[in-house]
Amino acid sequence: MTRMRVQRALARAGVMSRRRAEDLIRSGRVKVNGRVAALGSQADPATDTITVDGRRLAAPAKAVWIALHKPLGHVVSRGDPQGRPTVFDLVPAVPGLTYVGRLDVMTSGLLLLTNDGSAVHRLTHPRYVVERTYRALVHGRTTNEIRRLLARPVVVDGRRVALTSFTTREAPGRSTDLRLTLTEGRYRIVRRLGEGLGLKIERLSRLSHGPVRLGRLAPGAWRYLTSSELAALAGGPA
Repeated sequence: MTRMRVQRALARAGVMSRRRAEDLIRSGRVKVNGRVAALGSQADPATDTITVDGRRLAAPAKAVWIALHKPLGHVVSRGDPQGRPTVFDLVPAVPGLTYVGRLDVMTSGLLLLTNDGSAVHRLTHPRYVVERTYRALVHGRTTNEIRRLLARPVVVDGRRVALTSFTTREAPGRSTDLRLTLTEGRYRIVRRLGEGLGLKIERLSRLSHGPVRLGRLAPGAWRYLTSSELAALAGGPA
């Protein structure tokens, strides 16, 4: 285990959200080795004694990594005001489990979930270069037009999209089978990219996130990451 901010250690233990942890720290109810913690305080949950209102924080949970094939219609959230099913209905109940990069309700494909908060930061923060590959069925322009447009820089909200590669293939019904690899994860970035190019996206799925591939995982099914995938994640940009 490594040292981390106390609020992250509390959230990682699955006992509360990070926002709630920060509130408790501000009110002086959290201590590290007997001393009142501040928001900047750090601790190693494996070796330091962290208490909340005098109660010791349980030993940190073992890191859990899950690959889920998110189906259409499921929300990437703990709960939904509209009563729609969520991805957490499909996976084991692991304390502190959260998603790595959101997918909108009508996008399917690979969704990583973990209770390792520091890894979530590394895999989603813009300063780190993590590839994500998507497959989309689109129409509205010819395949040749799409190739020409993607060969030039594409800008969304005043910022160039970090598109590293793409492939196109003609599909039935004057559609195009499009594969895109990006090194950014702005929300709905593929859909917004398509809209900016005058494309209508019929289907959209994420095929990979970093070193993890969707493969033949069926919609709604999940699996634990393999040892080689975990090693690849650990060896990524730090």
